[in-house]
Amino acid sequence: MRALSPAQSGGRTQHRARGNGTCRLRLRIPSFRLPHSRITPISNVGLQVSISNAFAELDGDWRVKFLFIRDHGSFDLKVENIYIKILLSLGSDTTGKPTISTSDCSAHISKVRVLFSGKLGWLYNLFHSVIERKLRRILEGKEAQSWHCPDASGAHLLPAFLTISLLISLPCVAVTAKIDDKTGIDYSLVAPPRATPKSLDADLKGEFYSLAHRSPVPFSPLPLAFPSDHERMVYFGASSYFFNTAGIAYHEAGALVFEITEAMIPKDVEFKLDTSVFSALIPQLEENYPNMPMKFRLSTPTAPFLTIGQGGISFQPIVDAQAYAILPNSSLAPLFLLSLTGNVSAVINVRSGRIVGSLDVGRIRLSLKDSAVGTFQVEFLQSIMNYLTSSVLLPHLNARLGEGFRLPLPDRIQLSNILVRFHQNFLLLGADVRFQPRG
Repeated sequence: MRALSPAQSGGRTQHRARGNGTCRLRLRIPSFRLPHSRITPISNVGLQVSISNAFAELDGDWRVKFLFIRDHGSFDLKVENIYIKILLSLGSDTTGKPTISTSDCSAHISKVRVLFSGKLGWLYNLFHSVIERKLRRILEGKEAQSWHCPDASGAHLLPAFLTISLLISLPCVAVTAKIDDKTGIDYSLVAPPRATPKSLDADLKGEFYSLAHRSPVPFSPLPLAFPSDHERMVYFGASSYFFNTAGIAYHEAGALVFEITEAMIPKDVEFKLDTSVFSALIPQLEENYPNMPMKFRLSTPTAPFLTIGQGGISFQPIVDAQAYAILPNSSLAPLFLLSLTGNVSAVINVRSGRIVGSLDVGRIRLSLKDSAVGTFQVEFLQSIMNYLTSSVLLPHLNARLGEGFRLPLPDRIQLSNILVRFHQNFLLLGADVRFQPRG
């Protein structure tokens, strides 16, 4: 006897007997419950899925044609106290996607009840106990192993087993995600997942890249000494490699360019960004560009490189600040180019599934790289540049960082009870996980 899949039979499960007879069966599953299920990590193996006290209620229509016997009717089938134990081996393929296979499986069913209707239904019901024992042996036997003990592809999985379906879908998950219109992140596996008695550990690449052009990262990730803490349900370690590849990706995408204009200066501050402010320090401005509005364009000649320690995140970015005079026809006249350096520290947190942060900048150091208005002492510009950085540039940067960057979380997964700790070379995020159902 050969069983056809629902896709082959147009939504019906059919059985065709040998010879001149046929048996057609249409099956529906109006009720299926998994009141008790548990996933347990098994060291050096993978995961053990245990389902207990499950219940399935099925009904359908049947039609028999064999020699002189022709009959049809319906049936109701209840399967109670289903116990299933599956041992899953976890791995990864060459693309970094997780793989899963079944290494062991067992099943037990306490009770099967069936009731037939139809012209000969009374006859079948006389033998219901024999039929029920036969069905239970079939469901528990090797013939049914392909139904409740799926292989890695999930091709023979009974759709009602939703818990196992989630695990089987792991090989189909994406290993890259788009962060915004400029960058994406690669979080493919760099090694197979490792099971311990208390956890399941996975090493992810955690590499940002530019959507316009992806180039090799010029440095390697540093090893992480992950703490043995199990107070939260899930822990996520974001290494300095994670943040530094983000700096490279945004630098390559041309996103680390900022402009400071007159419109960005707070209205309650008596400061005008024009040549008259700088003319006392640079006499040629008054001669060539009297009382003209100005603007600064800030860019990074190289991607910023940060370090992470127990005290937090710190880095010393190098920023080029090009000053322009805005001519009456709205064209720009380059004035001078400054190089700005300083100590920057960052505060990181997680809010609503996003990594958010804020920056704090120490005293700025200046040097003159180029000038179209003659040489001058850059020390005289120190207070002005400190003001523009702390009062204009920093609030705009922190507003963007406050919007955050989305964590690559599955749909409808929410984090709570979040903790953030700094360790050598990485930031540790811990959280409890909650699944938010639809509607």
